[in-house]
Amino acid sequence: MTTASTPATAPARGLASPDKFFASIRPLFGTMTQAQVEGIQAKLAAFASQASPLAYVAYGLATSFHETGAKMQPVPEIGRGRNYPYGKPGKHSGQIAYGRGDVQLTWDYNYERADNELGLKGALTSNYDRALETEISAKIMVLGMTEGWFTARKFSTYLPAKGPATLVQFTSARRIINGIDRAEKVAGYAMSFQAALVAGGWA
Repeated sequence: MTTASTPATAPARGLASPDKFFASIRPLFGTMTQAQVEGIQAKLAAFASQASPLAYVAYGLATSFHETGAKMQPVPEIGRGRNYPYGKPGKHSGQIAYGRGDVQLTWDYNYERADNELGLKGALTSNYDRALETEISAKIMVLGMTEGWFTARKFSTYLPAKGPATLVQFTSARRIINGIDRAEKVAGYAMSFQAALVAGGWA
């Protein structure tokens, strides 16, 4: 496995001290790969573009950590939607709208919304696999969780717009993505990311 270069050499937007952030979060990963570092930086950039507060960023990173198996890069759904209603050829050239990305975007209408919201002008609806691109996936995650695309619940439903969130708040926030499945585990990851963001001076 290729190990990452020093994260501090590639500044992450929104962090005053990227090196302190990565030093703080490294125990959660062990040895980090360059792909993991780049995935994190893409999500931090997407959050910075929305001026997202601390708790939102922490929970978004924790969600990606959980949903991607710590890869921090977009992944396709295991099983490609088999046995699910969305796992059938759909309206855009018969593509199957199975889960793709950091938060597993599903259903034709969600691909359409993401395409429109990101201003992709049909690039995503004509090729659903574009949701597996690092930057596009990061933007889908950030906007989707901020605006409530997935379950109608969003960051502001559960998390503070200023200052750190509690473990209880992070646990409730799982409903933004997937009911209460693994809610406590993801909340624990969020606490680690939040501490790292504080160490790194997220602003």
